[in-house]
Amino acid sequence: MPRFLKKRSHKAGLPPGTIVPSESAGTRDDVKVFVMDYNEAQFQERETEKVEECFPYKDSDTVTWINVDGIHDVDVLQKLGTHFGMHPLSLEDVASTGQRPKLEDFESYLLIILNMIDYDSVKGEITSEQISIVVTNGSVISFQERRGDVFEGIRERIRTAKGRIRKMGSDYLAYALLDSIVDNYFVVLEKLGEKIEAMEDKVVSDPSPKVLQEIHHLKGETLFLRKSVWPLRELTSNLERTESSLIKESTSAYLRDLYGHTIQVMETIDTFREIIGGMRDTYLSSISNRMNEVMKVLTIIATIFIPITFVAGIYGMNFSSEASPWNMPELGWRYGYVGALAVMAAIAIGMLVYFRKKQWL
Repeated sequence: MPRFLKKRSHKAGLPPGTIVPSESAGTRDDVKVFVMDYNEAQFQERETEKVEECFPYKDSDTVTWINVDGIHDVDVLQKLGTHFGMHPLSLEDVASTGQRPKLEDFESYLLIILNMIDYDSVKGEITSEQISIVVTNGSVISFQERRGDVFEGIRERIRTAKGRIRKMGSDYLAYALLDSIVDNYFVVLEKLGEKIEAMEDKVVSDPSPKVLQEIHHLKGETLFLRKSVWPLRELTSNLERTESSLIKESTSAYLRDLYGHTIQVMETIDTFREIIGGMRDTYLSSISNRMNEVMKVLTIIATIFIPITFVAGIYGMNFSSEASPWNMPELGWRYGYVGALAVMAAIAIGMLVYFRKKQWL
């Protein structure tokens, strides 16, 4: 449940706009601020020791990307928010993880909140991290919960001036960040799809209780992924149709393509949900069929032994073989015992032949 619902009880009773880091927050030493400033002709990259070193970039003619790894230092958030004119509610949303993906237009800037997901191969589960992106005229500020992201390709394109990113503005940089996050969704979906495909074979060949547990685990991972991604469709749709002056017409076409990718991600997730639901039904059917096979074998064995038991019961009674109106002369026969066994064997063989003819075996 903690993966699906972040605890927010620590904020109960506080006034709106109060910046309170999540309970899982680290220390101030975990917060790192990186700056990439560029235009078509020049580029510089640095890690700042103090957040104030980012302030001169606000009024520059270049595009500035400020990336904050760690949202645990309230002082850093407040200084950045004050200098770039961010609303206190925006800073509160940045610091509080577990936000629903959304887009908010504050005229002077756009606030985009979404989830960056990854697949932990060791634990075999999907991990999620909240990413907050603030888009201003000439600057993009991204806030991450921890170090490590999927933006290395963007950094390399900026360093080497590949593509059009150095020729475009801050709105295109924001699109590039969103596109990189959405592209990584496909990577996670591929890994999840491989696990689902392998599980389909197990359900048919070895429907054990362990397989059922793995099916439930996959179902939980799919639900978690859907919760993280589903609101993204609304976010990209609103971003594509926004009338904000911060989004140029030249970037709108890329945002439409991003919206199409989001729809494709959602369709894939829904397909996985249906497959997993079908696997559970297949598992129950396989268990039921195996039980029916066992019951059929046991029923056939019991049916064969019923007449044999009847014969053995008759000849197992302690009647005298002396002459009388109700004697059992077979008890005095030399080959009576062998004859009784032969009759029992004939009955069993005859019943097996009959079952085979009826295709019950």
